Amino acid sequence: MPKETGGRIISSRELYLRLLGHVKPYWRQFVFGIAFMVLLALTEPAIPLLLKPLLDGTFVERDPDFLFWSPILLMVLFLVRGTCGLASQVAFAWVSGKLVLDLRKLMFDRILNLPTSYYDAHATGIIINKVTHNVTQVTAAATKVLMVLVRDSVIVVGLLAYMLYLDWRLSVTVFVLLPVLAIVVRLIANRLRGLSRRLQATMCEMTHVLGEAVRGHKVIKVFGGRESELRRFVHHANWVRRLQFKVKLTDGSSSPLIEGVAAIMIALLIYIGTGQLGDNPMSVGAFVSFLAAMGLLFPPIKRLVGVNQPLQSGLAGAESVFAMIDEPPERDEGTAVMENVQGRLVFSQVSFRYSSSTENVLEQLDFVVPSGTTTALVGPSGSGKTTIASLVPRFYAISGGKILLDDMDIREVTLRSLRSQISYVGQESVLFNDTVAANITYGIEADVSPQDLEDAARAAYALDFINELPDGFDTVVGEDGVILSGGQRQRNAIARALLKDAPVLILDEATSALDTESERHVQSALHNLTRNRTTLVIAHRLSTIVHADEILVINEGSVVERGSHADLIALGGQYSALYQNQFGQA
Repeated sequence: MPKETGGRIISSRELYLRLLGHVKPYWRQFVFGIAFMVLLALTEPAIPLLLKPLLDGTFVERDPDFLFWSPILLMVLFLVRGTCGLASQVAFAWVSGKLVLDLRKLMFDRILNLPTSYYDAHATGIIINKVTHNVTQVTAAATKVLMVLVRDSVIVVGLLAYMLYLDWRLSVTVFVLLPVLAIVVRLIANRLRGLSRRLQATMCEMTHVLGEAVRGHKVIKVFGGRESELRRFVHHANWVRRLQFKVKLTDGSSSPLIEGVAAIMIALLIYIGTGQLGDNPMSVGAFVSFLAAMGLLFPPIKRLVGVNQPLQSGLAGAESVFAMIDEPPERDEGTAVMENVQGRLVFSQVSFRYSSSTENVLEQLDFVVPSGTTTALVGPSGSGKTTIASLVPRFYAISGGKILLDDMDIREVTLRSLRSQISYVGQESVLFNDTVAANITYGIEADVSPQDLEDAARAAYALDFINELPDGFDTVVGEDGVILSGGQRQRNAIARALLKDAPVLILDEATSALDTESERHVQSALHNLTRNRTTLVIAHRLSTIVHADEILVINEGSVVERGSHADLIALGGQYSALYQNQFGQA
């Protein structure tokens, strides 16, 4: 059945072969596991093979040689089986672990290289679920399923060959009934594939709801959203339960069929083997041996039929995993490398629209930020201020015009080179669950001396509170810097930007969420940070940008006013109205 992965249609066979391609680097361990698995499978027919001479030679003929050697041979046989089983399981477990690691590495690497538009369109919980849950299902299809297919196919072939050798009439009966099983297996496989795909999608939705509840627990508590969130979660969790039940029901429906075929075969064996149909009866050893071979035949057939569920779940998981791996990364067609950047930033006839929209968000923007100066962007929410700032580090690709940095089109520069020239401090500082020192030095490959680290913290007005932490710079800040206040997190982010010492700085409402005391410290830190840097400031509080070299008033994606604070106040336009409104509210 053809499936769509990464924007193109691929078959289940191609999907499975691609999955096995990721096992190729570990082919030695894989072949090792296959070899011991085949050896284990070949010992299966040896059990009924030994039963015939054991019964006829010991209990009927009382042959002393058989009496002595038969128990020893059985002990050796089961010792070999146990050793082969353990060796194959260890080999496949090792390969499975490496496969999961490699796929997760590929997925995480692609996540780090995906364009910002991908994160705009996909919920965090769904992305996390793909890496944590879906990839584990893939290994079942790549290793466990293959192990069952190879081992149990060899067992079935070996047992059928031995049964044919003992009595061809009964064996023909088995051969006639097996195609019936094959048809049913195919029907069950198709249904399992569809159910597994729906189950994975529903699991992603449930994980997303769970993640939102964890992140937004304070809002849920204050605004009384407990019941509605519980209903959302139970709705998705119940669908997960229903789909899991359908998977189990579909998978389990194969067992009654096999049991029914087994009952028919055993009945025929009794009639033919005991001579009730007019033929010569089989010897005791032959009868028990054939019966044992038939009994040993059905467990591997059950496993072969039951392998559909992990196989279809694995292939559905592989679709999801490879779809993420095949997502196109950020376009990085630039070849130039920027060095000794002065920081002159030019927007020339810049237009932009989001991929999901047919209308421009920004329309033919023209402005220049001279080196070492500060330009502020102000305006109502949704006017395009943050979008403008996002274009400079190429989080989004412009639709028209060009952006120049030191007279070089930023599209001609490699992303790594461009972003190395830019520092960023946003409204919500992103801190990682690591030490204060690690967060300040984040992304800096060169060794940072303790003195440089301390100087950056001091310039960011962060040194005092860092010294008061239990372990100073070695204090782990927790998830999202939970042990720090909002102002402390901002100063930590400013220290990071100071240490990077990039010539271009983007400040995205860096003080809008702070109290007055925190804002005072952060403003002092920002004063040190913006000195001698080309700075693009997105401001909500106009009092923080009155000293900017130029202020641009943005409305509906266009510059409607520009000038210094004094000039714009004297103009009496939109900026003056915004300022007076805020001043009046103050």
